[in-house]
Amino acid sequence: MAGLLSKLGFGSTPEEVPEIVQGESPAIQGADLAVAYFSSRAGGDLHDFLRVSPTRFLFGLLDVAGKRETSGPVLLAAQACFRSSAEQIFAAAELNESEAMIELSRRLNLEIMRAAGGVRSCPAFAGCYNEELGTVCYVNAGHTPGLLRDDASLVELPATGLPLGLFSLAPTDARIVGLGPKGSLAVVSRGVVEAESKDAEFGLDGVKSVMQAGPSSAKDLSRSILQCVQDFMHMAPRHNDVTALTLTRGN
Repeated sequence: MAGLLSKLGFGSTPEEVPEIVQGESPAIQGADLAVAYFSSRAGGDLHDFLRVSPTRFLFGLLDVAGKRETSGPVLLAAQACFRSSAEQIFAAAELNESEAMIELSRRLNLEIMRAAGGVRSCPAFAGCYNEELGTVCYVNAGHTPGLLRDDASLVELPATGLPLGLFSLAPTDARIVGLGPKGSLAVVSRGVVEAESKDAEFGLDGVKSVMQAGPSSAKDLSRSILQCVQDFMHMAPRHNDVTALTLTRGN
């Protein structure tokens, strides 16, 4: 439990100067996945990823409403549900990825409401990377749009449903996109796009600028996004949790 609390960011000292923390990078065939965040975690960001089959890797970024002191039990319940449900749902021999992602969202939605004792908004972006096909099947439950870049374009992956935790029967759709050779996917928390400097926001355009520069790995990309946020603000951010989860594919 202590390790999980540490991963979620509990116990950090407010007086500490926030710094960029690079999370562990899992082994994925033909691709890299990374996450980076500022150490001053006072909000409800939760990232997680795990292998769910020999050829599929699941990742997610959630933002439970409220300060970490009050959202803590919901964060813990959401992560436990994410892991246990994923292992059950994706264990099927015959798997429809879209249906699996929708079912995962349904279970997360109910568990968040149960743990919160009612309504608790939780925007979420979750994806399943298929190593054989180079595709990502994703759901975006009211989260900041994901960004997908290849040699020809950079497109947004908008919401496919409402935030989790609001309605017990809220529908969520799933979509599949291709991650081509040298392509990249970035999912950032609200704290990234809402970073301000002189009444201007960093926004998705700020993230797009970093992606268009083409950092070579997921680790470099996630760190570069947060470094650009800090440069934009001329200080380490404290306004909210600031997290960047990235996936890049090799040749």
